[in-house]
Parts: sequence; C-alpha cells; structure tokens
Amino acid sequence: MKTEIEFIAAGGATSPRGFQAGATYAGIKQKTEDSLDLAVLSSQVPCRAAGMFTTNRIKSAPVVLSQQRIKSGRAAAVVVNSGCANAGTGEAGLADAADMAAVAAKSIGLAAEDVLVASTGVIGQPLPMALIRAGIERIVLSPDGGHELARAMMTTDTVPKETAVAVRAGNFVVGGVAKGAGMIHPNLATMLCFLTTDAAVELGFLRDVLAKVVAGSLNMVSIDGDTSPSDTVLIMANGLAENEPIAYGSQLADVFQQALERVCVYLARCIAADGEGASKLIEVTVSRAPSVAEARLAARTVVSSPLVKAAMHGGNPNWGRIVAAVGRSGATVVESKIDLYIGQVCLLKAGVPLPFDEPSLAQSMDGEEVCVNLNLNLGNDSATAWGCDLSEEYVKINSQYTT
Repeated sequence: MKTEIEFIAAGGATSPRGFQAGATYAGIKQKTEDSLDLAVLSSQVPCRAAGMFTTNRIKSAPVVLSQQRIKSGRAAAVVVNSGCANAGTGEAGLADAADMAAVAAKSIGLAAEDVLVASTGVIGQPLPMALIRAGIERIVLSPDGGHELARAMMTTDTVPKETAVAVRAGNFVVGGVAKGAGMIHPNLATMLCFLTTDAAVELGFLRDVLAKVVAGSLNMVSIDGDTSPSDTVLIMANGLAENEPIAYGSQLADVFQQALERVCVYLARCIAADGEGASKLIEVTVSRAPSVAEARLAARTVVSSPLVKAAMHGGNPNWGRIVAAVGRSGATVVESKIDLYIGQVCLLKAGVPLPFDEPSLAQSMDGEEVCVNLNLNLGNDSATAWGCDLSEEYVKINSQYTT
C-alpha cells in the first residue's frame, strides 16, 4: 500500500501545480561551465505567503524589502541571484533590491509588491544592476525550470538542493529548494529556502506551521557558527489543488505539517552534508530532555562544536568533547544520568565510561554519516540537529572566498 506522503522523484519547487521557474547566467559570478546566477520562481496565480528571516542585526537589502512585503500575506514570485548578497550596501542597496523586483514583476506581468527578493554571495558589494536587468529579460519560465533555479542559487554549494512530496489525502504537493554551504548557523531561518505548495492554506495557519517546522528542521543546522545577513525562508501556497483551506482543526492540518516537515528536514540534511569542505554529515539526537527547547539547545551545541567537528573529521571517537559540549550548552544536565552512543556503540552509561574497541569505532566513523545519540534521562522531549565535520578544505575555501 502506498504511503500517504510520498517523495516525488526529481521533485522540486515547481512540482506543485501552477509554479514555474527559469534561470540565466547574468555575469554576477565568475563564469564556469554551465553557470547560472539569476533566477525567478513564480506562481501563475497569487499566493498566500509567509516568511522567516535572519535575526542578524545586519540585514541584507533583499531581507529588509521582503520582510516588509511579506506582511501582506501575499506574493506571487521571488527573484534571486547568487554571487552578490546586496548586504552592507545602504540606501543604494535597498533601491537596487526594489528595482530588481520591479524588473522581474514587469517581465512576468505582476505588481511589483507581489515580487519578493533574495540575494546571496559576497557582502559589501553593490549589485551589478545593468547585468541583472538584462538577465531577467532573458529568463524563460517553465514548470521544468525548478532545477535551473536550484543551480542558480548556489554559491559554494557543490550540489543543488531540492525535493518535493505528494500528499494523497489532499491531492496536493509541497516542494522546496534551498542553498547553503557556509555561514550557516541559523536563528529563525537558514540561508535561502523557497517552499511551494498548491494546497489552499489559511494565512494564520501557514505562518504558524512554517515557524514550527523551521524550528525543528532548518533551524537545527550548523556548519560554522555564523549567521548570514541574508537568511530567508519563504513559503507560497497558491491553492490550485482546490481543497478546503487548511487551518487549525481541519482534517488536513496534521498531514500538511508532516509534509512540510519531510521537505524541510530533507533540505536541512542536504545543507549540512554539503557544508564547505565537509566529508561527512553529523547527526546529533538528544533525547529524554526536560523540554524541547533544552533538547534543541544541547543538540545544536554539540553539532556546532569545532572540537567535535574536528574529531569527527579524523574519525576520532573522543567522546569527552561531546559531553563537554552538552555541559556548556545551557541545557539541564546531570552527569550521572547521561547515556552516550556513537552509532550503535555505547560509550557512556549513566555517566560511567564503558570499554569499547576504538579502532573498530574509528573505522565506522569513516563513512558519509556519523550519528550521535545522547540520552539525558531527565524528561520526555527530544531534538535532532545536523552539521558536518571540520576540514582543512573549509579553511582554504574561506581564506580565498573573495579572491
């Protein structure tokens, strides 16, 4: 029997009905083979829309503009570029973000206020607006353009990040695309992520469910401990599935949230696994914590610890670093109650170290994914965070980022 929520093969942001996208190489980034750096994602009909943005007090111009426009709860498109963040650019940057939206709106046939903007790349440089205006005019939108959108958003990403799920019960689809490989330690959002659905969703519920899902997925990723001025998560719901609008207490409320969680967790794991210079994904689960907030705090602290990340890179089962990170996290911890596992191997039981075969465990840590499980034995709540190892390549990438 088919499951109620199913991943769509090669799915992405244009998998839901009525969404289309396109991209081009405008010349913002240095050209490489098959380069793309400017894209548009659009719905054929207006959408109910919600967004979450960086809590960094230095906010990019696109964040400021999109935050203002999303208050209306309405949007129909987003225009995005890579190679230049349009952050730290003052009033001129705000004018450029508005101009970018206006040019895209005219090209698609929309009102300018219905177009949102996102930019990612180097901070402190102005957008090359002549290139952007010309590039937008060349973009051709199509239902198959989601894959181009995913590539055009990339900066130091090595792979595009996109997925979609189909929900049989409501005959609707939830899709998503994201980018992010560096400057990832989100607080309310993570780099750039655009979510789409053809479900009809009540606006208040859409806003609340986005915040709830992001808190347990995209907000649980850490690559390097830095939060970008550009962090943006947007969701657009165009209602073309013609279902009864989903709201609190409605029959489809739970399954919509579950579908959105599937998409966001998938994208969160993709971002973590593709961290700059990374060779492995680290998944940290903290269970039996006194509260969800404390479980999340502990999990994120462990996964973002440079010492833990470096040990994971070398396949070194130095479990003391993990316990020390939990101890400084701010979460309630009682040393004599902690159980710690790396993979299937128990290293600590009720705070007591257990003997283990270190070479065998080190070998098992050489794979593409390392799972750490911490049982605090203090409550009933749990959380999972995702990150990556810390390699020499990370330093190389970031020491040469603007050169």
